[in-house]
Amino acid sequence: MSTEEKSLHFIEQIIEDSLASGFPQDKLRFRFPPEPNGYLHIGHAKSICLNFGLGLKYNAPVNLRFDDTNPAKEEQEYVDAIKEDLQWLGFNWAEERYASDYFQQLYDWAVAMIKNGKAYVDSQSSEAMAMQKGTPTQPGVDGPFRNRSVKENLSLFEAMKNGDFPEGSHVLRAKIDMTSTNMLMRDPLMYRVLHRHHHRTGNDWKIYPMYDYAHGESDYIEQISHSICTLEFVMHRELYNWFLDQIYDATKVRPNQYEFARLNLNYTVMSKRKLLQLVEDKLVNSWDDPRMPTISGLRRRGYTAKSIRNFCETIGVAKRENVIDVSLLEFCLREDLNKTTPRVMAVLDPVKLVITNYPEGKEEWLEAENNQEDESAGFRKVPFSRELYIEREDFLEEAPAKFFRLSIGNEVRLKNGYIIKGESVTKDSNGNIIEIQATYDTDSLSGSGTEASKRKVAGTLHWVSISHAIEAEVRLYDRLFIDEAPDSHKEKNFLDFMNKTSLEIAKGFVEPSLANAQSNDKFQFQRLGYFNVDNDSSASKLVFNKTVGLKDAWEEKGKKEENLLMNMLKEINKYVKEKDSTAAEIILKSIIDNIKNIDNYSLIINTIVKNIKNDNNALLFANFVLKHSDKVAAKDIEIEQITKLYSMSLKSQLASVRILVIENLKNDSHNFSNFQPQLLELKNSEKNENVLELLKSI
Repeated sequence: MSTEEKSLHFIEQIIEDSLASGFPQDKLRFRFPPEPNGYLHIGHAKSICLNFGLGLKYNAPVNLRFDDTNPAKEEQEYVDAIKEDLQWLGFNWAEERYASDYFQQLYDWAVAMIKNGKAYVDSQSSEAMAMQKGTPTQPGVDGPFRNRSVKENLSLFEAMKNGDFPEGSHVLRAKIDMTSTNMLMRDPLMYRVLHRHHHRTGNDWKIYPMYDYAHGESDYIEQISHSICTLEFVMHRELYNWFLDQIYDATKVRPNQYEFARLNLNYTVMSKRKLLQLVEDKLVNSWDDPRMPTISGLRRRGYTAKSIRNFCETIGVAKRENVIDVSLLEFCLREDLNKTTPRVMAVLDPVKLVITNYPEGKEEWLEAENNQEDESAGFRKVPFSRELYIEREDFLEEAPAKFFRLSIGNEVRLKNGYIIKGESVTKDSNGNIIEIQATYDTDSLSGSGTEASKRKVAGTLHWVSISHAIEAEVRLYDRLFIDEAPDSHKEKNFLDFMNKTSLEIAKGFVEPSLANAQSNDKFQFQRLGYFNVDNDSSASKLVFNKTVGLKDAWEEKGKKEENLLMNMLKEINKYVKEKDSTAAEIILKSIIDNIKNIDNYSLIINTIVKNIKNDNNALLFANFVLKHSDKVAAKDIEIEQITKLYSMSLKSQLASVRILVIENLKNDSHNFSNFQPQLLELKNSEKNENVLELLKSI
């Protein structure tokens, strides 16, 4: 019992406490309440798994309720997509409900509130209302229409409903407390005039309820026991309860709101508005573009429902916000796909390999294991012949010591096949290799049990037989953004961090067993990663999407960039000490090239800031990075930090630091004028001719 209690997350514990206090289990009811104004994304998956998971755990109904109170942004397309996503994730709802089902009831309750002096029609402009609402530290003041008579309020509200007024002319506000410390309680809006067509009610209504009013009342109508939402609604709870107070009948279940930390995932954006912008600006192909964090995009890319459910279970339910690394999501995916996907061979960047001692016209059908993780998956036959395709990167004429692939004079094994030895190459007029010649050991067939087959070689390569290969379009997807938090930088637009290589298309060749592959079929292309058949695929053209690599390339890249920056500081020290100008230039070029190769914006910013200290070499490094990185500019750095960098660098004992900071200031129109006095002072005291020459130019 104690073990089970320890494993409960805090919302389960709340429910357990409710039941222990006498709340009837048969009255438990939950809901998932999306707004149909966009496609669901991975962040919604956490809420879906939480609410429907509670329903399964407690054998309680879970409603799917669309909070469709804003016809300006809502469409039937989104309703249909949300339902499809939920079913794909493996969840079934008890009832399909809509806030629009309750428009008449919500209106009637609003009329009752007007009669009870709890609501009034306000005719101020939105700007005026914002001013009289005050600030978090300053109480609001009553507006000029707050004390309208009940009769006038009822008349105006009915006219609003009938469409007698234009949009923005009047609103209905709750009459609560304009001095409340919670600004949401300062007479919040309940209704606004909108002459918009609603996807379900058509043109029947000219006024629409605000989310804060409709949401809790809809929970009450549906008798939801535990209304679970994300942390940004903590301050809304008081208002949620106030609206319930106006209608609550003690004979019914009163909903209670509880908040949990939403899912924040790095290397992406979760704002529906920003995702919509990506679609509308055609920066992605659609809501289900495989680079999008939408559930439909993940599904099309090749994610499994199980991997997403496992991910949500792994991250758990917490009260504090945190950022989850997308690599965890990819790990959950690999873990699932590794157990379930058949292994096949595909070559995405082909170069021809001819086995010169293999008989022309001969072919063999070799036995290949479908999935070593699944004994029941069995085996398949793959054709082998004299002419094959291998990956271009799997061959080097002259290989370094740690190159474990094919090269002239060295041996490798062909997967499921023979050991071959590189002999020679044929090149085109530009010096590009167009054919590799090799010989094979006739006794080395994999699994044959011969001494030759047991011989250890440098590596194993995948391949496809040219005469049997099927051409395919392979879409190589990668992360859509190159920064960990693309929408968190004040001075930058999140679009500035889009990954220019998030989609590359290759013409590849796959083994013939894939000839009849169907949409959404999933495979592991051996040594390359996991792929699935895209919806665009047809009988005449196979199209595959790269789902995820076999390893986390981004983690490797991140470590590589961090190490590169650490080593660069050592190179700076060598550069400063180097007395030979030619050698110094070589070191400098290497430093600049490495700076240009680093993409991680946050890492670059942190490197600059970390090196703003009373150390000449560190200041030199910080200025080098600022000057030569095309990912950051001076305006991206906090004003206090950039000012400190410039001030300390202008006073540096190293002339090279002073030269660099002057060059950086010349390119910084925001701060240049602020440093004119220091530059003038330096001009009067400077001894170095190169620095003086540069100062004269400005």
